[in-house]
Order: sequence, then structure tokens, then C-alpha cells
Amino acid sequence: MTKRIFFILFYVFCLLPGHAETDDLRHLLEQLEGVSDVERLESTHNQEKYLVRVRQLVNPRDSSVGSFMQRVIVAHAGFDRPTVLVTEGYGAAYALDPRYQEELSELLDANMVFVEHRYFLESTPTPCNWEYLTAENSAYDLHHVNQTFRKLYPQKWISTGISKGGQTTCLYRAYFPDDVDFSVPYVAPLNRNVEDGRHETFLRKVGTREQRKAILSFQKEVLSRREEMLPLLEKYTTRKKMTFRIPLNEVLDYCVLEYPFAFWQWGAQTWLIPSSEAETQVLFEHLVAISDPNYFADDPSPYRSFFVQAARELGYYGYDTEPLQDLLVIKSSKGYLNRIMLPHELIDKVTFSDALYQKVYQFLKDNDPKMIFIYGEIDPWTASRVPDFKGKKNEQIYIQPGGSHTARINNMPEKIKEKILKQIKEWLEE
Repeated sequence: MTKRIFFILFYVFCLLPGHAETDDLRHLLEQLEGVSDVERLESTHNQEKYLVRVRQLVNPRDSSVGSFMQRVIVAHAGFDRPTVLVTEGYGAAYALDPRYQEELSELLDANMVFVEHRYFLESTPTPCNWEYLTAENSAYDLHHVNQTFRKLYPQKWISTGISKGGQTTCLYRAYFPDDVDFSVPYVAPLNRNVEDGRHETFLRKVGTREQRKAILSFQKEVLSRREEMLPLLEKYTTRKKMTFRIPLNEVLDYCVLEYPFAFWQWGAQTWLIPSSEAETQVLFEHLVAISDPNYFADDPSPYRSFFVQAARELGYYGYDTEPLQDLLVIKSSKGYLNRIMLPHELIDKVTFSDALYQKVYQFLKDNDPKMIFIYGEIDPWTASRVPDFKGKKNEQIYIQPGGSHTARINNMPEKIKEKILKQIKEWLEE
């Protein structure tokens, strides 16, 4: 029996009244071409949940380069239900948790196909040739997953992702605009350079004057106690087994520079900032709680694949050193990503190209794809959000008042949430 006939007969059988449609799901997954190592997972939300591996070409244009196994998690709601394709920008380990539930699949009672990004955790090719870690290749990964699992789930498809995953949602639509019916990227930046420039301006205006003053005062107080801070930093990083390619003096500088970005990104509260009279230990503990030095740790950093992408084509942000110039050890932070965060073998070898920015920008400008963009008002990544092109019916941008990087549909004001869900419902019924 051919696989095509097998699937057709299965659909006929599983949709008969009273049939327990998931009885043979594992077998069906094992029948999909290129899918292997199907493993049952526990779930508190879904009838069935599986971890599978999908064979992907390292270079989609040249099979001779080799292949790798990409980790994919499938959470089943029903063959007659829509399917949410999660375009994760990092690793997928957290989605293995039995309690994990993605927002859209919960709201829509939908299936979930969660794709770990290439070059992260278990989805890293061997050898790790950085040449093939590109946005375009990641889009081909998603296209292959989409085409593979459509054999099981023929209803509407929605792509979604958070932060870098939201970026991935956007670039995936730009490369394969017809793969899904609509998309919901959350807090997705569209950066135009490796140090975009808009984030520093954003941080000078976000919140109230009193809040910004409290943050700057804290930064200055930490740096003014450098001699007391450095032993604490050394003890902390030694205990955490962190190593750096720059002196701890400079690590402290970068933690302090990162502090306001991280503070607003995650919606911290200014009343939590210790007073200038607080003990140095208290100041230090607050600093690393918001801006952990692990972010600047040397290779192998858990973020190293992201840093490669950011330096090459996703873009990133810079630091405003001017208000702290008299207290900093570093002369300039320009080029910090390439200098201290890339893998050793790529230092001074990665040049940024804005081709991806232009591709996504032009796709959104020249078309009107069904996409709902979610952002938070105080999230620095909102500084580089997608443009609000006038006259678009389907491209819709919603900004959560006072919202951070945790902005979602569920925590939007009720009227905005209702409007978003109404639109999604209409698209599902078309």
C-alpha cells in the first residue's frame, strides 16, 4: 500500500463517528518520509504529544553537503483542527515540559508543530559549519516541516513565534508566503544593522523621567563602587564556571550597559532598584538578577548560534555609553558583538548584510499578508518593530500598553484581545 493511499484510508477511518482518532497517530508519524525516532511525551493539555526528528539538508540546494536531524514536537488536538507551526528561534527543550502550552494552539484548540531552530541544541549539524546557518536555510527547514506534516494535518495552518522566533516567522513568510494561512509573530524585531541605532534612542524616552533617572543612578552607583564590585563578580562567575575573553573590569562595564535594555525588556519595576545607600552586595545581586554576566560569557555560550545570526543578518542593538563615559573602563562599545560574543573561529570574519532586512521589509511593503504583530510598549525591541504601512488590511500591529517582551494576546486589554481573536476567527472560517 502506498503512503498516499494509507493516509487517505486513515482519514476516512478516523473520522467515522465514535472512532478514537489518535489511536494510530504514532504509526502515522513514523510513516512520514524523513521522520524518525518518534517518542511519546507526557502532556497535561493534549491528547497525545510526540517528539520526532526530521531529516533536513544542511544546504537545501546541495544534498552532498549532508544532513542533520531537526527536533520537532507535535502536540495533537485533532485531524480536523487547525495547526500552529511554532517557528522557534532557539532550542526546543522547554517545549518538552508536560505543562507547556503555546498560546495560539490553546486559544484555537489547535495542533502544534514546534520546530527547534537549526544550529541550536539537538538540531546542530555535525560538523558545525557556520556557513549554512542562514535565514534562508532556516526558512527551507520550516517549509520542509510544513510540507511533511500537512499530510497529517490538512486544515488551516498558522505560523507563530516569540522574539527571535517571531523574526523567524516573518522571514519564513517572506521566503514562503503561501505555506501558511496567516501568522502571529510576537515581539519580533526587524533590525537594519548589527547595531541598529534605534534602541538607544528608545531607551532615552521610555517610561517616566523619574524611572530613567533611577536606572541611570543605579548604573553610576555600581560603577563608582568598581573596586568592591569586582571581587563579587569574580566569585560569582567562578562559582558559575563562566569564562570571558575580556577582563572582568570590562565584563562589569557591559553588564551595566546591558542593564537598562534588560530592565525594560522584561518589565522590571523601579521600586526594586536598591537605593544608593544600599550595601554593595545588595547592588551586585540586583545587577546580576537583571543583567547576568553569562550573557557575555566566552564560547561555548548557549547563545553563540544566535550571535552568529545577529552579526551576519538578523541585526542587534548597540549601547549608549555617553552618560557613563567617565566611569567606564572601555573606550567604546562599538563592535562588541563581533569582538566578544562570536565563536572564536568567526572573530573579525563576519560582515553584516542588510539583505534579509530588505527582503522582509519589501515583502511587507509590497504585499498584504495576513499577519498580526504583537508588541509591548516598553520593550526596547519595539524600537525596531516592523513598519506600519498605511492602507494595509491584513497586516495588523497591536502594542500592549505598558507591555514588555512578555506581551501576548491573552494579556492584552480586553477590547484589543477581542478584536484580535475576532480577526483570527474570520481568517479561520474563510
